[in-house]
Amino acid sequence: MKKMNPKDILVPALALLLICLVATTLLAGTNLITTEKIAANAVEKENSSRMIVLPEGKTYSEVTTLENGLTYCIGSDEAGQEVGYVFTSGAKGYGGTVGVMIGLDMEGTITGIEILSHAETPGLGANATGEAFKSRFVGKAGELTVDKNSNDGQNIQAITAATITSKAVVSAVNAALAEFEAIKGGAE
Repeated sequence: MKKMNPKDILVPALALLLICLVATTLLAGTNLITTEKIAANAVEKENSSRMIVLPEGKTYSEVTTLENGLTYCIGSDEAGQEVGYVFTSGAKGYGGTVGVMIGLDMEGTITGIEILSHAETPGLGANATGEAFKSRFVGKAGELTVDKNSNDGQNIQAITAATITSKAVVSAVNAALAEFEAIKGGAE
């Protein structure tokens, strides 16, 4: 049996420690460099999404955050007339929280939705970002439900093999619709 030499253990351990320190430093540096750009991209995505979900809006009020975590702003046209609300909501999907932006006209009818963030399964739940699914919401108002077979009335047809994601998006939209009713009810 060969006798253990402390040097045989210490040299590889120090080499591994050095590699870990260098890798950690590089990751921390990359994070520092990219944090501002990532935040700026998120703000830019939100601003462009507002124009998609409420196309009549040309300017938007300051974002208000509600106690339940939802945010909203009011969109106005070029003449300064309020044309609708833009809500940002989220609900638990299959892979995590699905962030949704919802545009509502002044009567509470959905003018559009955008998926801001998700961690859903590619090819299944990620299909919620597609126009075919998002367009199912346009023109609807009131509390919505998920149906596996139809897209009529208050039903939103679920994405095939992604019912949990579909329910998450509908839940986020319903939260925005309920807040819209609470806000509009308090304004009258």
